[in-house]
Amino acid sequence: MARASQARLDRTRRTVWVLRLAMIAFVAIAVAVIYVTNQLLTERFTETTRNRAEVRMTLYAGNLLSELQRNSIVPQLLARDPELIGALRSAEYSRSTQRLLSFVDEIGAASLMLLDRDGRTVAATDRNRLGENHRTDAYYVNALRTNTTVFTVSPRDNGGYSFVYSRRVDDAGTGLGVITVEVDLAKLERSWANISDAVLVTDSAGLIILSTEPRWRGLEETAALERQSAPSAIERAVRATQDWAAVPIDAYLLGEAVLRREARIPFQGWKMVTYTTYASVRERVNGILALEIMGFAILLALVFWVSSRKAASRLIFFQRESAELRQLNIRLQREIAEREKVEKTLEVAEQTLAQSSKLAVLGEMSAAVSHELNQPLAAMKTYLAGARLLLQRKRPDEALSSFQRIDDLIDRMGAITRQLKSYARKGADAFEPVDTRDALSSALAMMEPQLKVRKVEITRTLPTEPSMILGDRLRLEQVIVNLLRNALDATKAAEEPRIDILLAVGETVRLTIRDNGPGIDDLDALFEPFYTTKQPGEGVGLGLAISSGIVNDLGGRLTARNATAGGAVFELQLPILKAGAEAAE
Repeated sequence: MARASQARLDRTRRTVWVLRLAMIAFVAIAVAVIYVTNQLLTERFTETTRNRAEVRMTLYAGNLLSELQRNSIVPQLLARDPELIGALRSAEYSRSTQRLLSFVDEIGAASLMLLDRDGRTVAATDRNRLGENHRTDAYYVNALRTNTTVFTVSPRDNGGYSFVYSRRVDDAGTGLGVITVEVDLAKLERSWANISDAVLVTDSAGLIILSTEPRWRGLEETAALERQSAPSAIERAVRATQDWAAVPIDAYLLGEAVLRREARIPFQGWKMVTYTTYASVRERVNGILALEIMGFAILLALVFWVSSRKAASRLIFFQRESAELRQLNIRLQREIAEREKVEKTLEVAEQTLAQSSKLAVLGEMSAAVSHELNQPLAAMKTYLAGARLLLQRKRPDEALSSFQRIDDLIDRMGAITRQLKSYARKGADAFEPVDTRDALSSALAMMEPQLKVRKVEITRTLPTEPSMILGDRLRLEQVIVNLLRNALDATKAAEEPRIDILLAVGETVRLTIRDNGPGIDDLDALFEPFYTTKQPGEGVGLGLAISSGIVNDLGGRLTARNATAGGAVFELQLPILKAGAEAAE
């Protein structure tokens, strides 16, 4: 009895130490997971913040340049207006102001002014400025010296800058006055202030002429950052970046790190600078970390609860140990419980096995769908990028051609999915006469974006006469695309990648595709499902297996070998369509 008690005591001590070690391991794993998650999420969300800042700055610069260019043509048009020229010639300006007011809303400018030969304002959209003398203003003096439109940036008396296009009004070679158009760039400042933390624009001399922080205007960037800035931007940046050490910094504001981006505006040497805080990054990372910590805490609480339950059960068991009858009863109960547990475990195992079989079938099907749809999706992505560039360059007709190709690819994807649903179908229900040359041309057209990016040398040798077979053109194109794609992947490491395509017609139609890659290591397992020599994520090993099945359905044969001079050679042989069979079809 003493030995049994000592043995139970030793087991209890070992259990306590095991629980302690498990607790230490659990805490270490939790700390490691939280640390790694913090690093990965911080890098990911920081990169997202950088990309958004780049996109916003590009949009801001484009809007600013568009506003300037849109107003630059206005002085040239107004300088040729017959009514304004007649008013300056006759010194009759009763209708000139109304004439300018009819233009200002349509143009979208801040204000329009008509100055006579002496620099006096004789007509203006702002009637309070009538009679003002601008004889010494730069935009008046510069306009009189040239017959082109002049752009002038001048400081305002109440702060900020005015941006004015001016042009001399001539009549028969004689200067009658000057027309001025003030560009409303303040609305851009207001829109920037509602979205970004801080934005500024400097001229060629480095002075800030536009800024979401009014106190910065007229200063250089270094001097502006030394000032106490408005709480809407800089204080927010300081609060958001306090104790921030997990991301690389680009600039400092009041001693704290923020994201600084700079871009040049192609207009008189102007430059745009934006400052963006990392507030959203830390908030998002902290939210996910809080969920992880909560999960670990719940799991730890469950462990404690289970441990306490085990301790209570053990205490009750020790108290009832003296009764031999109860010991036997408990033993029987345990055996019954174990048997029920085994039965439940067996039932769960059977259900799990059935579910695993279903998931395996679904996995094979999804892998096949992914493999066959990957090529059209890649081509669609390339055509979309090309269409976007064409639209930006105002070439809509060419962009429509890209959209038509995308529509054709969508139809092709629909046909592929319909075929994948019926891969088990055998026979020639949908077979029709197909010219192998046309199928090869369609496959090369689909691979055109990848071939252009890789700059692979393609040599084609085709017969002049049609090479007709009886089959499904879409499935034949799938086979050719798979072979071309494998050849393209095999030539990645080649210094001068080359793919040779030979189509010959004899007793059979024979298509040969040869590359100058490293060749094939295991020819026996090449056509087995899920066998691949590519890196993870680049292929699932279904392409050649599917292609071989399609060729067999067409009554042909697909073989592979290594070339003597290096590289791999794939040969596709299909029965030729006789003239009599084609007529019967």
